[in-house]
Amino acid sequence: MTDARTGAADAAPTPDAAQPAAAQPAAAQPTGAQPDAAQSAAAPADDARERVAAVCRALAADGLVKGTAGNVSVRVDDGIAITATGVVFAEAVADDVVIVGEDRHLVLGHLAPSSELDLHFAAYADDAVGAVVHTHAPAAIAVSLVSDRLPCVHYQQLTLGGEIEVVPFSVFGSPELAETTGDALSSANAVILAHHGAVTTGRDLADAVAHTALLEWACDIYLRARAAGDPAELSPEQQADVVAAAVATGYGQKHEA
Repeated sequence: MTDARTGAADAAPTPDAAQPAAAQPAAAQPTGAQPDAAQSAAAPADDARERVAAVCRALAADGLVKGTAGNVSVRVDDGIAITATGVVFAEAVADDVVIVGEDRHLVLGHLAPSSELDLHFAAYADDAVGAVVHTHAPAAIAVSLVSDRLPCVHYQQLTLGGEIEVVPFSVFGSPELAETTGDALSSANAVILAHHGAVTTGRDLADAVAHTALLEWACDIYLRARAAGDPAELSPEQQADVVAAAVATGYGQKHEA
């Protein structure tokens, strides 16, 4: 099957494998964010700063961040383009995004990088990750207050890795938060931070933003179901069947009739 994190082909689907990225819903990406899905993992610095700022504005418009909360980054040559600390997302411009080298030193820009810089670099430990989005999405936060996980209640969650972990609370910007988040993202495209928010990754900005919206959608479904009763989960066997069907049919991808 196709690995949702890398786009590489595997020999066969497994119950805990992620669904191909192409199977994510067309409506998953916030309406205002339209970064080029075909962009390379390492984007030119100036272009990357513009696109990160555009994503910030779109996330704010979609209610996934408030004020200066959250941070976004994308991989560039020898480092990352990341939002600066204190940036109001709804008003973000390219100058609010800085370039930080792999040695954590500022390469381009005059503002201090996000306080979650270490968290982002922890996510980039996986070479398949090309972009990271951290939001204070309300449904994700709500799930973190009532559960230590988001069960796999819909097959489209397989794009994210299936069941999503809720990591224990750690203070923002702390080494502990960076470590627990990085560990969770080593096997999934999303993680929920208790009493805090959510982090998603992708092969590029479009991918990471789509995963953010998909996670929030899945959290909302779970919360609605939990309000009515005990939500049913997809079994590992059912998840494996979905992965196999998606691979066999090219689900979610345009193709000739």
